[in-house]
Amino acid sequence: MAEQPADKKFFENLSGAGKAIGVLTSGGDAQGMNAAVRAVVRMGIYVEAKVYFIYEGYQGMVDGGDNIVEVSWESVSSILQVGGTVIGSARCKEFRTREGRLKAACNLIQRGITNLCVIGGDGSLTGANLFREEWSGLLEELAQSGKIEEEAVKKYVYLNIVGMVGSIDNDFCGTDMTIGTDSALHRIIEVVDAIMTTAQSHQRTFVLEVMGRHCGYLALVSALACGADWVFIPEYPPEEGWEDQMCVKLSENRARKKRLNIIIVAEGAIDSHNKPITSEKVKDLVVQQLGFDTRVTILGHVQRGGTPSAFDRILASRMGVEAVLALLEATPDTPACVVSLSGNQAVRLPLMECVQMTQEVQKAMDERKFCEAVRLRGRSFENNLNTYKLLSHRKPDTELPKTNFNVAVLNVGAPAAGMNAAVRSAIRVGITEGHNMFAVIDGFEGFANGQIKEISWGDVGGWTGQGGSLLGTKRTLPAKYLEKIADQMRINNINALMVIGGFEAYESCLQLAEARARFEEFCIPICVLPATISNNVPGTDLSIGADTALNAIVETCDRIKQSASGTKRRVFIIETMGGYCGYLANMGGLAAGADAAYIFEEKFDIRELQANVEHLTEKMKTSIQRGLVLRNENSNENYTTDFIYQLYSEEGKGVFDCRKNVLGHMQQGGAPSPFDRNFGTKISAKAVQWISKKLRETYRRGKVFANTEDSVCLLGMRRRNLLFQPVVELKDQADFVHRIPKEQWWLKLRPLMKILAKYKTSYDVSDSGQLEHVARHSPKEAETVAI
Repeated sequence: MAEQPADKKFFENLSGAGKAIGVLTSGGDAQGMNAAVRAVVRMGIYVEAKVYFIYEGYQGMVDGGDNIVEVSWESVSSILQVGGTVIGSARCKEFRTREGRLKAACNLIQRGITNLCVIGGDGSLTGANLFREEWSGLLEELAQSGKIEEEAVKKYVYLNIVGMVGSIDNDFCGTDMTIGTDSALHRIIEVVDAIMTTAQSHQRTFVLEVMGRHCGYLALVSALACGADWVFIPEYPPEEGWEDQMCVKLSENRARKKRLNIIIVAEGAIDSHNKPITSEKVKDLVVQQLGFDTRVTILGHVQRGGTPSAFDRILASRMGVEAVLALLEATPDTPACVVSLSGNQAVRLPLMECVQMTQEVQKAMDERKFCEAVRLRGRSFENNLNTYKLLSHRKPDTELPKTNFNVAVLNVGAPAAGMNAAVRSAIRVGITEGHNMFAVIDGFEGFANGQIKEISWGDVGGWTGQGGSLLGTKRTLPAKYLEKIADQMRINNINALMVIGGFEAYESCLQLAEARARFEEFCIPICVLPATISNNVPGTDLSIGADTALNAIVETCDRIKQSASGTKRRVFIIETMGGYCGYLANMGGLAAGADAAYIFEEKFDIRELQANVEHLTEKMKTSIQRGLVLRNENSNENYTTDFIYQLYSEEGKGVFDCRKNVLGHMQQGGAPSPFDRNFGTKISAKAVQWISKKLRETYRRGKVFANTEDSVCLLGMRRRNLLFQPVVELKDQADFVHRIPKEQWWLKLRPLMKILAKYKTSYDVSDSGQLEHVARHSPKEAETVAI
């Protein structure tokens, strides 16, 4: 292993030898809990700690016996793709009493467990914190009654607790996403997409009730992701007279030839007097006032079920590993913490600060301080709500400002799911801002040929859930058509440009910026939105479309792994797309539980291939008799998928057999995931607002003239924030030969996949370990973008 830099912190220096970790799931179940359990168990064993399952949550801790069992590496095999929680969850009244907690403490001490990893909601985590505070008192009481030795009191003097929030409602303050939320959104959107086809056939109105007794996150984000006509959530009750307003909106939409209406109601929805708004009440209202054929669908526990999404598996795996690190680093003075997600970064926050803020939201709602409740929910929630308000209610033309600016939108490069959501958002926000919006068909090639048309609010209805690119897209760069494009810009008087696409979109805007000296027409505000399944655009951690592709890969890997359950001793070699960027192979490997992922960014040779074969040979001797290996399509020109398949087949003779699978264009198709719909919608809305600001700044003497570097920007997500970055400044960060960024954040997660597959590796944890405080942001702060 290479020598480690002095200024970095590596987890090899942290040892779990002599420590015991108990892991339990408590409260309502959520998809992804098993991925978290798997990560805790494997990371714990990896650092040489003992790890115990505590079955049935706190009930199992109180009852002891067979409910607390030491586990091995294989105990958590094949649970990554299973929904719910394999170790069970139960509500436990006994743990709320001191007697119950005494029994629990006694059961833990008998096994030497002084580190607890609790996966659950705020109630479960509050209980864990109380247990920790009482720990030394409980031990003394147990010693006095002779249930434990005095020696044990001294030896096990502290209890360390780390929480992970598993809740489909996303109702916990301090984290942008809780484990299970993304999967629940998948279930909701699958139902909405299915309902839309039947609703359209019969011109029906559908009222959908989704979970969220105290939190409207699921309702709000699914409304954003499917373009619902109306949404009811507890944190933002409708104004007085909402009944008439809603009916007017529904009938206006029908008058515009819209054949269906979708209304989403959170189960805890209330009006401004704190009176419940039920799905039945909404249905009756629509039938009585409008006479529309209306149906109610209550999704119920469907939302908790099914397999976890790729996002939830990766989130839970990252959180599980981080939780073990937090337990290893805990000192007697460290408060109980939760590991959570801020933007794209794992953070540790004091558990009780988060719980307190979560309770404050409910208090604000009870006191009808609804603006305060929305603010306390956090930047992500507030941003979702503002975007929804911007997109859902079309103001009458008389109320709209009129800027007379012409803004064009086009797609460049390969299609990516979520592009259409971004276009819809851009068009509608642009119209709200008072601009004339134009759509360019077939990228820069279409631009050069004059395929430009004005597009209205209604033209983009229903676009959110459609895959591919409805505007049409080409990989052609503008360099060969500069003169023709400049002519078309002059003819159509285009004052600003939004380019949605992958590396080609970035390169195109770079070419336009560099051609400004020759063509004054390009001296206008230009914004690039990253949209590519490869996630290879400089200046952003995430691109629209990558999440959908990742889910397609993971779904296929699940099926392929299942096909081996009958045959045993089989290794699958799977080729993913991505050009030279290994994002899909690496993250797909992490989410599908792969044994290895070959990528271009991390060079590999025949020795490594040989080591992987030997690793799989050893694995076949255990009870896990199958292997999964992912290979990025351009990871190595000589070690092709065929070569690796043949090598594995030859070297594994008599031990395992091999199959190969090239996933191909199925990774590019399909309906966009909730994440991509929402991400596309939100960053597009933000980009149009930036364009409006630039247009106002650069409008002089009757024309727009923008020739500074900061007037051609790429809007990207960097760690925790959305940033507008001049494309010229990003030049140094791009490898133009291989069309990838020079530095990629996800490479830091690469050791995670190796650790969870039982490889010895080095893992830089310099970013971990700082306990932060819950941010109470002011409304004007820059918002993060996690959905």
